[in-house]
Amino acid sequence: MAKPSAPESLCVMRLSAVGDVCHTLPVVRTLQQAWPATRITWIIGKLEASLVGDIPGIEFITFDKSQRPYGQLRRALKGRRFDMLLHMQMSLRASVGSLAVHAPVRLGFDRQRAHDLQWLFTNRRIPHRDRQHVMDSLFGFSEALGIEEHVLRWDIPLPAAAEAFAVERIPAGKPTLIISPCANPRFRNWRSWQPEYYAAVADHAARQHGMQVFVTGGRSEIEKAYGERISALSKAGAVDLVGKTSLKELLALLKRATVLVSPDSGPIHMGTAAGIPVIGLYATTNPDRAGPYLSQRWRVDRYPDALKQFDGLTPETAPWGTRVRDPKAMDCIKVADVTEKLDELVAAKNRGEKLLADG
Repeated sequence: MAKPSAPESLCVMRLSAVGDVCHTLPVVRTLQQAWPATRITWIIGKLEASLVGDIPGIEFITFDKSQRPYGQLRRALKGRRFDMLLHMQMSLRASVGSLAVHAPVRLGFDRQRAHDLQWLFTNRRIPHRDRQHVMDSLFGFSEALGIEEHVLRWDIPLPAAAEAFAVERIPAGKPTLIISPCANPRFRNWRSWQPEYYAAVADHAARQHGMQVFVTGGRSEIEKAYGERISALSKAGAVDLVGKTSLKELLALLKRATVLVSPDSGPIHMGTAAGIPVIGLYATTNPDRAGPYLSQRWRVDRYPDALKQFDGLTPETAPWGTRVRDPKAMDCIKVADVTEKLDELVAAKNRGEKLLADG
């Protein structure tokens, strides 16, 4: 598409999930820096809005799928026009919602990547790029608009109550490991690492590095069971906070923590947004596509092993984004894989090394 001058207004369509919203925010920050006078409206999911919906300078319209969202969205946007729509989500729900957005330029993914018929709802495409990290693919939108710089800035506001919640639990200078053990519960059968493994990592962190350990997660019964089990198995007394934090409180904890350990999940990318190193546990998904963007050095990557064992493929031969959907796949990751990575990270920190990549 022709590179436009700064538009007066644009609309971003990215509803979910938490991790992908964390990937989208630097793109929006990039647009804000390049086009400071442009009015930006972001249509976003209800849960995700609880994390980023108070960012100054952006109008957020919440898409609550439990409350007849299409009618609500049409009413919210009635009589409004934007110069362009950035349709940054490949889902039929988002595409149907995008019909409420009136804009002459509707920019979406290239035809090769525009899953769920997204290409039917756009009239411009970003250039095709093979085998990109999710965040890099989203930066394809700003690049298509002639903005080459990538602004890796999040700056998610924290209310005073959330900061106080974190300060009470993590005193300044206290080495702290946060374990977020679960991915989205709908992936429970193939993204789960065993609670006893997490407990062993918690005990190693406490014994070898003097760390206090918190276990965090959402309010589902599966996540609560994980938190209770890890806490019960941990000899170091890992504190179970599963179901007891909002997204803002979790972000506040992450900002004060030393390191996060988690499988492929939203909290991994919240850790990146918080500016801390993340030890991501990858066997069922490809970390080159969805790993912690600034902490790829610290990832535990057993994806090639799981892909070969369960699907007979390699990362080079598998279609990009292939997931290993076997409940035993995460067992390819051993406790020693994680504790060795933690030891390496702490040693690097003690040497004063830079822990996060530049992106």
